[in-house]
Amino acid sequence: MFEGMQLTADGKRIQKELKELNELIVAVGFPAGGPADEKGVSVAEYAAYNDLGTIYSPSRPFLRDSVNNHQADFNQFCAAAVRELMNGGTARQALEKLGVYAKGIVQEQITDGTYEANSETTIRRKGSAKPLMDTGLMRESVNYEIRKKG
Repeated sequence: MFEGMQLTADGKRIQKELKELNELIVAVGFPAGGPADEKGVSVAEYAAYNDLGTIYSPSRPFLRDSVNNHQADFNQFCAAAVRELMNGGTARQALEKLGVYAKGIVQEQITDGTYEANSETTIRRKGSAKPLMDTGLMRESVNYEIRKKG
């Protein structure tokens, strides 16, 4: 950029961390290989059925609502993470914190989101009218992973 100019050691560190930050993402949801029920249906599949809906049940978009309802919070969190990176933190530390934060948001949305009530048949089977909560396995299975983009 500027001939003859060299970055300080801290400048090089920040440049390296920003490059790594640009190459990685935090994926939040239900990783492959997670738990399944006795029929072999994975928690990830149940989560997709709930979030998107099926011909038998309405959409209860807890994943999409987690993003849409908390966009400003995520933006503030990311800005704070970049400030930490500039003050000695690493890209991995920032992404780990973001993963933990986003996982908590999704779990909160499952527990506290407002969705169409369960059908009478489901209420009799589960013993509860609360959508998205049966055994708690789906909520507990929410996780995140840091991986390369692409």
